[in-house]
Amino acid sequence: MNLRQLEAFRATMRYGSITEAAEMMHISQPSVSRLIADLERSVGFSLFLRIGRGLTPTIEASTFYHGVEGMFIGIDRLQDLADSIRTASGGVISIGTIQSIASLELPKAVNALYKRYDDIRFMIHSRNTPAILNAIQLRQLDLGVVGRQPPYEGVETLYQRTVPYVCLMPEDHPLIGKAGPVDLEELASKETFVTFGGAFPDDMMSIDSKLSERLQQSSRLSATNMPAAASLVRETGVLAIADPFSAEQAVRIGGVAFRPILQDLTYNVAIVTLGREHLSRYALEFVEFLADQLSKRITVVKNFHN
Repeated sequence: MNLRQLEAFRATMRYGSITEAAEMMHISQPSVSRLIADLERSVGFSLFLRIGRGLTPTIEASTFYHGVEGMFIGIDRLQDLADSIRTASGGVISIGTIQSIASLELPKAVNALYKRYDDIRFMIHSRNTPAILNAIQLRQLDLGVVGRQPPYEGVETLYQRTVPYVCLMPEDHPLIGKAGPVDLEELASKETFVTFGGAFPDDMMSIDSKLSERLQQSSRLSATNMPAAASLVRETGVLAIADPFSAEQAVRIGGVAFRPILQDLTYNVAIVTLGREHLSRYALEFVEFLADQLSKRITVVKNFHN
């Protein structure tokens, strides 16, 4: 026996005729008759006595019906449970993000879900990559947006892309408006750059170690994060190597602009979680929005370099 046969039997018992059972199930009368006949062969006894044009349930059918009805009550409860889960409060989505994504790309993705569902709360934490990965592994965060080169140990990567670094400079710098990428090898002997913590993050940028040393030797300014570095570029006139997300934030504040770089310096961005099985459908939907938002920005930057 199968569920469809039981549905036909149940409908016929409830409505007392093949015709009304067929209407309720949105199938033809012969289809209902065939389903009941198949069920009778399966159970090994008659379910209805056909007297004239009417149907009369057998004693066996009446006894069998109680069991079938109990089963369908259970199915109805499962459907109610599914409806409850689907329409219940979306709860909280906790996200850890690196600073470069926190001000523009992340809020756009949040807004997409914020306006669609009024029962979801977001908790946004701005941290560095190691702190985010640690919090994910400790189940303190649902999702993390990180910026280090993969692999990311102990987490599942839901999205990962690379994008070129850019050169951030004052908006009135002579190089602004010129065509083509800037050559850091050439600029190293002419310009001063902001460093990060006294050094360039060589492993993140894939920058040549000798070029990194040259840029560091002439640097008198160091910052621990990109917003601070952008402010120094704006106020002092020095240059900085910036990821494109932070560079766009700095440009929107004003006073700076950026140019593509000749050297192949790559910035990594990824969305990670402990495991997608731990995420609600709302969190997974949010990942889709954020991945789309990041991809759009990356496409713009790569076209800018071409």
